[in-house]
Amino acid sequence: MKLCLDVGNSHIYGGAYDSGRALLTFRRGTKAGSSSDEYGLFFRSVLRENGIDPNQVQEIALCSVVPETIYAISAACQKYFDIRPFILQAGVKTGLKIQYRNPLEVGTDRIANAIAGVDLFPGQNLIILDLGTATTLCAVGKDRSYRGGVILPGLKMSMQALESGTSKLGSVEIVRTETCLGRTTASSIQSGLYYGHFGALREVMHRIQLEEFEGVRPKVIATGGFATLFGGTGLFDQIVQDLVLRGLLGVLEMNAAKVAV
Repeated sequence: MKLCLDVGNSHIYGGAYDSGRALLTFRRGTKAGSSSDEYGLFFRSVLRENGIDPNQVQEIALCSVVPETIYAISAACQKYFDIRPFILQAGVKTGLKIQYRNPLEVGTDRIANAIAGVDLFPGQNLIILDLGTATTLCAVGKDRSYRGGVILPGLKMSMQALESGTSKLGSVEIVRTETCLGRTTASSIQSGLYYGHFGALREVMHRIQLEEFEGVRPKVIATGGFATLFGGTGLFDQIVQDLVLRGLLGVLEMNAAKVAV
């Protein structure tokens, strides 16, 4: 059994997999300063509470956009599972042709998404849309080229900016509104967040399509906590909620010899 861990700015998203089949996925808030014991006890506990024996974990893969968490989580894996985790970072085999001017700048979560995308949808041009703390769009060619991306504030970040930057606008529930025109302050904020994000995504994807794919619409894959909010809108073709974890599975397999050393 393999344990995959994606450490994001807001949450740690994890999953347990056996022969490529997801047995469990879970989330935990990313807290600055958490100790290796906190992480280790949580990982073992969440597995046990879902009927999975933690001692069956044989490999662990990790990616993180929060560098200060890597040491503590790595120590937790070694102490509580007796496993040195595989860390997706510069220098590991990814199977991608990364066309960033500085490949080290690409977030490891975006690399993991791209790895899973080309494995799940081989021979297809892709736009991968990740709706999390930040919203990211990545263009991936059918030749496994990672061509670049776009990053914009996520829905929650946008709401927090309104709340902190104004004196009268407060926090609201982030929902999909039925009408664009709000009749209350709260519904006006909700509409602005939803339709503003929807419009921005549609325009960005159109421009990526023109610049990178000769005007032909690629397959659009969505993932991340807010992906379901835009389901059925035609914005994307498919949601793969555990895309980043499946990317970690793929990169773990590609680097099996290195992990075994």
